[in-house]
Amino acid sequence: MNLPRAIFLDRDGVLIEEHDYLHRIEDVVFTPGAFPALRRAAAAGFQFFIVTNQSGVGRGYFTLAEVERVHQHLLAELARQGIGIRKIYVAPEAPDQPSRGRKPSPQFLFEARDEFGLDLAQSYFIGDKLSDLECGWNAGVRQSLLVRTGHGRETERQYDARLRACPILNDLPAALEWILAQNQPSAS
Repeated sequence: MNLPRAIFLDRDGVLIEEHDYLHRIEDVVFTPGAFPALRRAAAAGFQFFIVTNQSGVGRGYFTLAEVERVHQHLLAELARQGIGIRKIYVAPEAPDQPSRGRKPSPQFLFEARDEFGLDLAQSYFIGDKLSDLECGWNAGVRQSLLVRTGHGRETERQYDARLRACPILNDLPAALEWILAQNQPSAS
């Protein structure tokens, strides 16, 4: 029996455009081309999860309730496009605060594996920061992918040597197409 495969998505700079400490619905802008690319990946059998650090809560810039309102808006917009997100995992702590789930911790991926019966070894993580990639690596996903949107170009420049085995794509649609290409049935 094949276990379900997942694509874990960072939120800001990957699924939606980067806005420092985004906490208002009116600032949410989806990455161009995200909807059709997500639909293709869903049709190929992938489930989607969002894993996001929201340190603005821990820093006192906005509340967890504001983050939840943004997430309800995200889920509604994606649902209108026929795209389901199984769960959103949020680490609200600031970097200097104790946190069991703040990326690069793999905790949320392990929780998703246990709750949804996922095969992490056949799953992927798409992010724009090194902590996103490390989260996937730490959880044992098949591949972590870096996108050049959000903080991705800066991450690519800053950590070039650490990213040698990491696919680097221009944006979320390109990353999803890369994943789909890796999962084509082999010709016999």
